[in-house]
Amino acid sequence: MVTQRLERMVTQVRRWRSTDGTDPLPVSPSLPDGDLKRLRRMIDECISDRGGEIAARRRATAIGGTFLELDEEGRKNFFRLLADHYDHDDAEVDQAIDNVLRARDGDQRNEAERQLAIALRPRRERLLRRFVGLDGGLQFLVDLREELLVHRKSDGAMAALDDDLRSVLAGWFDIALLELRRLTWETPAALLEKLIDYEAVHAIESWDDLKGRLGPRRRCYAYLHPMMPGEPLIFVEVALTRGIADSLTDLLDHDLEPIDRSNVDTAIFYSISNCQNGLRGVSLGDFLIKRVVEELTDELPDLKTFATLSPIPGFRKWLLDNVNTTGKGESTAIQIDPDEAVYIAPTAPESAPAQLVALASRTAPPPQEELDRWKPILTRLAAQYLVDQRRSGPQGTDRALDPVAHFHLSNGARVEQLNWRANPGQSGWERGLGMMVNYRYVLKTIETNHDQYVAGGVIDRSPEIEKLRTTIAVDKPKT
Repeated sequence: MVTQRLERMVTQVRRWRSTDGTDPLPVSPSLPDGDLKRLRRMIDECISDRGGEIAARRRATAIGGTFLELDEEGRKNFFRLLADHYDHDDAEVDQAIDNVLRARDGDQRNEAERQLAIALRPRRERLLRRFVGLDGGLQFLVDLREELLVHRKSDGAMAALDDDLRSVLAGWFDIALLELRRLTWETPAALLEKLIDYEAVHAIESWDDLKGRLGPRRRCYAYLHPMMPGEPLIFVEVALTRGIADSLTDLLDHDLEPIDRSNVDTAIFYSISNCQNGLRGVSLGDFLIKRVVEELTDELPDLKTFATLSPIPGFRKWLLDNVNTTGKGESTAIQIDPDEAVYIAPTAPESAPAQLVALASRTAPPPQEELDRWKPILTRLAAQYLVDQRRSGPQGTDRALDPVAHFHLSNGARVEQLNWRANPGQSGWERGLGMMVNYRYVLKTIETNHDQYVAGGVIDRSPEIEKLRTTIAVDKPKT
């Protein structure tokens, strides 16, 4: 994907250069101090509009071309330049604040506040918007942010730069600007090929596999932007079923007989893939699900249930990191109940935690009979993981530890059903020891669930999930 992104950026800059004949600055790939100063002068001129709009566009083209001449160190220096020297001017902000405080009447204060808002805008924002104004510049800006994301976590100044870039992109990817398109086998091949490339949940193995996923029992929808017509932003794959699906193998079986429309009552969202890593943090998925629900309801009024069949990608790691094998009763560790320990290891119950770690550490699924012995314990722990394991969110609010759970819960879903051995293959084992979960979107409770989860971390769950997380359900040993 990295090579594909850079090739796309190079192609775009070549198009700009062929239009206005602008060449990049001749710089060393590592962008040493001397070259950095020359680039800074060009950025200053681009931001200041010296020479007018046409001159500013040419400088933006040259700056974009220069970026693509850089190696990894040079690109980091480029981002460092924008982060350190093109934020807002502290002196201007201080003066603007002072003017607000000194305002004598409403008109003066309104004008002072307007000037303060202008002073708070980082100078680099003007450069970023210059890129958008170029032909194909929005895609270039998305790809530029993907490059920047590598540096965000390790550097506060880079994080501030990324926030500014994400803010610019969020304005351009407002939901009102996007097109929801149903993709079918008649969709242009170039766009369908992108589905194969970008599918991130259940890999599309071949064109025949893709054709099956676009068949009569399936729907596929994508968001596209008019300024990026050949690039899907995010897409969702849907299966039309009778009842909530509990097996990925059955769901992906293209040889099953098509279900008559009159016998369909459920839409299963089984894959949601973000296609543009540079749009991370720009909200698209929640709008996509809600829009698709509207589209499906219009097409198939008898649909009553909307749910997912989702992986549990963090469960296995959580087990391996937290199972208590010491017997010392650490409060933060995963505890195996004494009855469960005797059930697993009747002659040496103290070895049960170590056996669980050994099981979860296996690189491939064990034989079914061996794995099924652990079902009552693993399903209990999975329900507790989904509902009880949290991470800190904004302003100290609780968020689900599992990233897929967080995505659906923040969109208003509830945790509906755990499915044992729903994905028995290698990928299912690596993600959730073969288990998958249904998140259900109940239309009349979506907004309430969203508000309660976002505000207070409240997780809606079905009675079945509540029973799993609170009940020790092993057969007692015979005495």
